Amino acid sequence: MRALKIAGSAIAAVIIIAVLLLVIGIPSGFLTSAVQARVERETGYRLTIAGATRIGLWPSFNVTLNDVTLAPPKDQDGANRITVGSVQADVTLASLWSGHPQVTELVIARPVLHVPLLRERTGPASAATRPSATAGETDASTPAIDRVTVTDGAIEFANLRDRVQNRIEGINVTATIGGDRKLKVSGSARAGGHPLKLDLSATVPAPPLERQNIPVELTFEAPGALQAPLSAKAEVRLNGSVVMINGLSGAVGDGAFNGWASVDTASKPLVKVDLDFQHLDVAVTPENTASADQQGLQHAWSNASIDLTGLNYVDAQVRISAAELSIGQARLAPVAIDAALAGGVLKARFSNLGAYGGQANGDVIVDASAASPNYTLRADLAGVQALPVLRSAADFDKLDGKLQAKLALRSTGLSQRAIMSNLSGTVFAVFQDGAIKGLNVAQMIRSLTASTLSGWQEGQEQATDLTQFSASFRLERGQATTTDLNLVGPLVRVTGAGTIDLGQQALSFRVEPKLVMTTEGQGRTSDPVGLGIPVMIDGPWAQPRIYPEMNGILENPDAAYAKLKEMGQGLFGANGAGLGGLGGLIDGGANGGQSGGGNNPLGGQLGQTLGNLLQQGLPGLGQGRNIPAQPAPATVAPATPASPPPSASIPPASQDSQPMNDVLKQLFNR
Repeated sequence: MRALKIAGSAIAAVIIIAVLLLVIGIPSGFLTSAVQARVERETGYRLTIAGATRIGLWPSFNVTLNDVTLAPPKDQDGANRITVGSVQADVTLASLWSGHPQVTELVIARPVLHVPLLRERTGPASAATRPSATAGETDASTPAIDRVTVTDGAIEFANLRDRVQNRIEGINVTATIGGDRKLKVSGSARAGGHPLKLDLSATVPAPPLERQNIPVELTFEAPGALQAPLSAKAEVRLNGSVVMINGLSGAVGDGAFNGWASVDTASKPLVKVDLDFQHLDVAVTPENTASADQQGLQHAWSNASIDLTGLNYVDAQVRISAAELSIGQARLAPVAIDAALAGGVLKARFSNLGAYGGQANGDVIVDASAASPNYTLRADLAGVQALPVLRSAADFDKLDGKLQAKLALRSTGLSQRAIMSNLSGTVFAVFQDGAIKGLNVAQMIRSLTASTLSGWQEGQEQATDLTQFSASFRLERGQATTTDLNLVGPLVRVTGAGTIDLGQQALSFRVEPKLVMTTEGQGRTSDPVGLGIPVMIDGPWAQPRIYPEMNGILENPDAAYAKLKEMGQGLFGANGAGLGGLGGLIDGGANGGQSGGGNNPLGGQLGQTLGNLLQQGLPGLGQGRNIPAQPAPATVAPATPASPPPSASIPPASQDSQPMNDVLKQLFNR
């Protein structure tokens, strides 16, 4: 009887303990030291378990480790460490009894891989790892894992000295290993706010993996960098710290490629790539730029920071060739680019680059080793179709023709605005057999005889044919200066000089326009008719002011008015007949163009303009010569044919101004 009571009490105790184990798990701190010793013996890495270690029996036998840190033995500052929120391994009881642990699922929650960013390459760190097993040899005590799940992981890249820190976060990965050693990995992440997605399959050979070919197939999606998903297959081989990728082939969208690559992961990564593409699309994320005018004619340079510090933390040797390359709106075919990156300095060379019907040769250097990157560009363009180049490179669609150019430029800065404001060097460009789209230069010049122009007077159906348009620029800190601007067309000639402020997107030019005014004169190179007064073009390059320069008429009035007479003959016919009343131009000028213009409104406008010029210019000419200035009349009486107001024609002048009066009389038949 007493024995039955003891047995019953023991059974009750076992039941109570079993219930407690199922509900709260088994506190198993005593396992910590054994786990740490096993990991260090197998991998050479230090394992620290700062949280609780627990064993559970429900819903299956499992072991959970909390607040785990794994670090190399000589990593004193923890720069290479891996921190994990928790690790849970579900193990079958049968495998434990047999001595061959079978992990059905390994769940790793909140892991963070800390990767130091190094500016210089160092020798590989030595770690006390266990000797590699021979081919076919397996450790019976090594657990087999069926499934690995990673939730909310991250990879953190940091350089404390440079105060640089970047993360790939939101890493969620599921990996399964079948009995046929087929590995399948599916995962997603976020980098710089852009989503990433990876699907991978491989056949894992028997240990050891080193120096064995591992067939791999993958699909990778990065909408922020690639226009289409990347699919590839290759033979991957591990050789110490070097990952070799041979027989690489695949496609980006419908563009196939092939080649090889390798990555040396010891210390600072060294990447070597040689790829040949049929067609490659590279996405360009547009900057958030503010429109400089309501019509969106020109966008201001962005002040957003351009971060190139990542070039300091990887070395690379890259060769890319493609039958066709698309970068944003730019289209290049064929392409062959050789690039080397070392110490934060990227050097790229392109030769015989096919660009819009022509060729380009040159090199680019980007030095990101300093706080503010430096840029150098040297390029020669020959026979390039200008319109698509300018449209894709600068969103400029007003100039077409065959382009030849030589560029030697350098700059520095952390944003678009800074780079353009610091641009220095030389540019020589020639456009031949093309057109200025949306602008009628001849019509603009004629309009200057009536009023100041605001903007380029654009029209969708307008154009100005050009035989040649050339200019050479010397750039210094964003100021591009030319003294030899020359435009030659069938109906227009323009020469001039000026400055373009690239940072502020403004220009200031003084040009001498000339026109071939008659249909019979089209194509002639001799005797073009000049405006007679230099024309100023200044202000924002999207909406400049265009007006005659007053100094031109004040410095040499006789010559200026002689040219105006010539212009009048070319514009409006010999002796002013084409105006139908140009003979009354003087009266029209003095009376604000209200008379003397006949039925021709342009004659009245021209009279008003010249009248204003006379009233403003002649008083200044009389200084020091006792020429009395005539104030403008308070009211203007309508002119009648019977009695034209002679005093309104020309202000009284001394004998010194008689030659000018003679010129004006000849000009206007008065």
